[in-house]
Amino acid sequence: MKPKVVFVGAGPGDPELLTLRGKREIENADVVIYAGSLVHRDILKYARSDAIVIDSYGKTREDLFALYAEFAKAGKRVVRLHTGDLSFYSAILEQMAYLSSMDIDFELVPGVTAFSAASASLKRELTSPGVSQTLIITKPFGKTGKPAEESIAELSKHGATMVIFLGVHIINDVVSELRVGYPPDTPVAVVHKASWTEERIIRGTLGDIAEKVKKEGVKSQSVIIVGAVLKKSGVSKLYGGSES
Repeated sequence: MKPKVVFVGAGPGDPELLTLRGKREIENADVVIYAGSLVHRDILKYARSDAIVIDSYGKTREDLFALYAEFAKAGKRVVRLHTGDLSFYSAILEQMAYLSSMDIDFELVPGVTAFSAASASLKRELTSPGVSQTLIITKPFGKTGKPAEESIAELSKHGATMVIFLGVHIINDVVSELRVGYPPDTPVAVVHKASWTEERIIRGTLGDIAEKVKKEGVKSQSVIIVGAVLKKSGVSKLYGGSES
């Protein structure tokens, strides 16, 4: 195979949620680069015995660029494992831009996202007829910022189901913004390390979830799900007898 970097969505944690395509790419890789704190180590068992396996923890973006250049020059096929799915909050834009500038071929393999694993653990569908047919995926303001109209407070005014990444460490701030649009009794679920053996589910409402999260000591690797779909659901007409 010719030199290439393949970005693989490694899924939310459980190695069995790695896609067949992702598994095959790891098996074919000369080099596997993974984030040790986020990607389950059992996924690495699919790498060849002669493959170079590198933990990216502590490495800068420039360090990764240097590795890509080094291995491409050596004719190696590299798999870069990212947790969850690649389509949001995966920080691959700069990596793709660099590879393009160096004329290094690359491709993307999607994965199962943490909120899909979380909804499965909750045994809930995140859309429901007559309750909410819209799903908002967002995160708090961070280093990169975002438009004011995309703040959690503004988005909460839609009343739709909301999934919040990277916010459990500032749960008080997140709840304050959510209460701009949602009533205090709106159900909330915080799923920590969805699909991992260490998974924890914290259920509550906007009125008490912050206190419950603090009591559990959860500060990272969590998905916050907010909305009425967590307590009630409608009936889909998609497969009803009257549908044509």
